[in-house]
Amino acid sequence: MTKKLHPQTQAIRLQTPTTNEMEHSTPLFLTSSFVFESANDMRAAFAGETEDNIYSRYTNPTVDEFANKVAAMEKAEAGFAVASGMAAVFSSFMALLKAGDHLLCCRSIFGGTVTVVTKFLDKFGIEYTFVPADDLSVWEKEIKPNTRMVYVETPTNPQLELLDLEAVGILTKKYNLIYNVDNCFATPVLQTPVDFGADLVIHSATKWMDGQGRVLGGVVVGKKELVHEIYLFCRNSGPTLSPFNAWVLSKSLETLDVRIQRHCESAMKVATELEKSDKIAWVKYPFLPSHPQYEIAKKQMKAGGGIVCFELKGGVEAGSKFMDALELLSLTPNLGDSRSIASHPASTTHSKLSDEERAKVGITPGLIRVSVGLEYVDDIIDDIKQALERC
Repeated sequence: MTKKLHPQTQAIRLQTPTTNEMEHSTPLFLTSSFVFESANDMRAAFAGETEDNIYSRYTNPTVDEFANKVAAMEKAEAGFAVASGMAAVFSSFMALLKAGDHLLCCRSIFGGTVTVVTKFLDKFGIEYTFVPADDLSVWEKEIKPNTRMVYVETPTNPQLELLDLEAVGILTKKYNLIYNVDNCFATPVLQTPVDFGADLVIHSATKWMDGQGRVLGGVVVGKKELVHEIYLFCRNSGPTLSPFNAWVLSKSLETLDVRIQRHCESAMKVATELEKSDKIAWVKYPFLPSHPQYEIAKKQMKAGGGIVCFELKGGVEAGSKFMDALELLSLTPNLGDSRSIASHPASTTHSKLSDEERAKVGITPGLIRVSVGLEYVDDIIDDIKQALERC
């Protein structure tokens, strides 16, 4: 077929070539290594003269299929999949930054990423500066002669701040910096950062891409030469994605578009309903007109995503009571599941930060993050409402 297929179609149709068994569903290559017909074939593979598979720590057809699908959906040149989202984040830093380099990092990022930046980069001689998500005027002032990479999330986890991807892209191109975007919350269904100048796009595939809370996985896609450096780092350091997990994730991508549409539709209804509650100080959802970066959301996202955040007026105590009063929603640190989930970031994902650090990134005492699932939306709303009454 010569026609260029839509990313949604590629997520379904792009797969490993059919074997002699003529299977319709994509095969699973659950193997640690691969054989060669001759010593010369093996030599050529190790010499890089061919692209033959050698060892599943290097490449595996099932893992490659998943990475290639994500790359197609993100409009990226290449992709490489790893064992988790944090493995994707860490490998993108370690493969492309060296001692003496400087990382400019959005302050509002996932707690695990904050830990990697603040606790480990120093050990490798890599400097970093955190900058506020809502004030790009500060960013250019913090760029140094040794700045090498800009790292952002949008929407951010968990407080749903949005960055203007186009504006950041213009800044990174002006200073010839690597533009690295965590697109986990939006997924390629809702936004494609490459369209706004991103050089790398990262996902925790554990979340919306899996969609059912089954397996861990991560993926980095982007410019071919940058992804190749990440591949070289990972094939030697070993954050390998299991072929089984890759198979599950590849199949899950086939339904990502329709799932995300339902998540967004329900999340918008939940957010709208919560704005009416007198027990809540504020509600954040990218497609609510009350969101501080609503115009940015409308410019770069197709819908608001599946996460809703709100602040309980009663602070930490009210947050604990609310969580304990939930009957339908699950209490778990995951998100992006078919089942709705509630979490309290101050005591979970951002618990390792100090009170001052949490305040800087907007993690308030009564902040509740809800990952809106695929249940009947009125049941989700009813459970949140009854928990609000009891707290």
